[in-house]
Amino acid sequence: MKRLILVRHGKSSWEQRLPDHERPLKERAYKDAEVVFRTYNMSQNKPDVIWSSDAVRALETAKIFKNKLQIKDSDFFVKSRLYTFSKPDLKFQIESCDDSVNVLMVFGHNPAITELVNSLGDIYFENIPTTGLVILDLEVNTWKVLKKGKIILHLFPKNVR
Repeated sequence: MKRLILVRHGKSSWEQRLPDHERPLKERAYKDAEVVFRTYNMSQNKPDVIWSSDAVRALETAKIFKNKLQIKDSDFFVKSRLYTFSKPDLKFQIESCDDSVNVLMVFGHNPAITELVNSLGDIYFENIPTTGLVILDLEVNTWKVLKKGKIILHLFPKNVR
């Protein structure tokens, strides 16, 4: 079995005129990450590795979790190809994960996160909100062929405040 933890980046700021890739987090995103993390941490689902998009808003969100989970730098990867809004591209990246990893946490973007959750999970979500976290258990022994699985936890900021 493989466990996939998908997290949509925190709420980004539009205050400055910056390219999409460089938008920082809003102050609210830090509070949302704190409440989601607090509930997530009680579930004892520590990832083996964390992957993050290199977009500022995703990377900053991932670093919050990395630091709180005390993930080693050697188990934290920034991947430019995770800066995607496409479900097939996101799925392709996850399928490249080494099979020695059993629990993978990925920080990325919508609509790719929502669409992938809906294609792999057993619960439908209209939209995974910013800082939304979904844990999927997949009945596979390899990342190379992702199959439908079971959502064992979903945490959205407005539901855990």
